[in-house]
Amino acid sequence: MPLPPSPRRDRAALHRAAVALLLACTLALGAVACGGSKKNAGGASASPSPTSSAEKQKFAKTRFVTNAGLAAGATYQWIVKPFRAGGFQKGAKHRKTALVKAGLAGVFTYNRLKAAVRNAQGDPTLSKALAPLDRGIDSLKNLGTKLRKGEAGTADVNQFQNVIGNVKDVGKKNGAEVKDQVPSASQLGG
Repeated sequence: MPLPPSPRRDRAALHRAAVALLLACTLALGAVACGGSKKNAGGASASPSPTSSAEKQKFAKTRFVTNAGLAAGATYQWIVKPFRAGGFQKGAKHRKTALVKAGLAGVFTYNRLKAAVRNAQGDPTLSKALAPLDRGIDSLKNLGTKLRKGEAGTADVNQFQNVIGNVKDVGKKNGAEVKDQVPSASQLGG
């Protein structure tokens, strides 16, 4: 014969159900997070993807803002600021460290700007607006090495600033305002 319902048993059953649901959600999120870029058995990507063109454009702008912001932060923190402080001049204290960081920042900036351009291709307006800046971004390709070797001058540092400024302007005019984000040392070196 079944026992009559009691508030104590109902609460215990609800508690067990809530714990089971929480555990299931945690395991599911853990499986998705650990999946990385591997493909599942069906061949589809494990990461969520936008379904509508409006979502794709929003993600494109968000990724553009992130990559361009990292490029701008690295340029200011490890190229412009030390250059203005005289950190690249012969005889400057910690010059070699400053030059190595500037070289890494130059390569990092170039890579993040190229990624930002690829991200912007998901938004037709942003993509068209960035197209004229491709040549300027490409001109930064070898400046990281030049910085690292201590061969960069005022014109090279200004070139970084100009390209970053142009990318920021294009973003702002197209609803994707870019703000400086200083990358960590591991991001810079990795």
